[in-house]
Amino acid sequence: MTTPGPAAYQPFGVRLREAMATHGPLCAGVDPHRGLVESWGLAYDLSGLERFAMTCVEAFAGDVASVKPQSAFFEVFGARGVAVLERAVDAFTEAGTIVILDAKRGDIGSTMDAYAEAFLGKDAPSPADAVTVSPYLGYGSLRPAIDLAGHTGRGVFVLALTSNPEGPSVQHAQRDGISVARAIVEGAAADNAEAASRGEMGHVGLVVGATIGSALADLGIDLAASAAPILAPGLGAQGATPADLRAVFGAALPQVLPNASRSILAAGPDVSALRAAAREESERLAEMLAS
Repeated sequence: MTTPGPAAYQPFGVRLREAMATHGPLCAGVDPHRGLVESWGLAYDLSGLERFAMTCVEAFAGDVASVKPQSAFFEVFGARGVAVLERAVDAFTEAGTIVILDAKRGDIGSTMDAYAEAFLGKDAPSPADAVTVSPYLGYGSLRPAIDLAGHTGRGVFVLALTSNPEGPSVQHAQRDGISVARAIVEGAAADNAEAASRGEMGHVGLVVGATIGSALADLGIDLAASAAPILAPGLGAQGATPADLRAVFGAALPQVLPNASRSILAAGPDVSALRAAAREESERLAEMLAS
């Protein structure tokens, strides 16, 4: 069990901004799915999972702004797989690397309370710095996670505009002239208002795909005003380029934390090659933001 130090209780948006300024705006994926594990010459079993995860720790810890382990790829191995995930989260945390756990939890009432405590609570076995959550039982259903994250200096990333082809049927749907996605962004903006008043990013982030094209403009969404950290999957193997980020996010670009997984993990299993791939991507993104 990792006991969070004082830094973990500083506002999440502040810590993330500092990490991005230090290491560049990259979130490196830790996705041990079968194809990648086997492409590294590893057996797709618990031993291969552990080797994959700890190689990522060696390559990325202390060297990138953040990492995003995909919980499902560990859970598939049962309790022993979750133990490997916890070991990796602890190692990244000890190195000062921000961990965004991609778990996409979402429920109501006491169940959401339990999810919040499991991933963000002060007594959680291996708490992440932030966790992805799904708002499709209503943004208000996420209140236990949003509030607990605020109290502990952690964060949540709420699914808003995802890049999967099924997403628009729900996220673009409108009620009273406002899309579901816009309502989610406005909810995050309200929760981040205090941080915004200080010129900081808030603790309620948003997941917005880097491949969504003109959706933000089409739906009248002002991401820059939300003060939300924006986790942007889709860079690299999914087709988005650093240049696409500027076109998609516009004025909100300084808030964007692009996520790249397969395009970096393809450099494994060599630790030096993995680290170099992550550094190169981080530097490219930092240069783009500075231009």
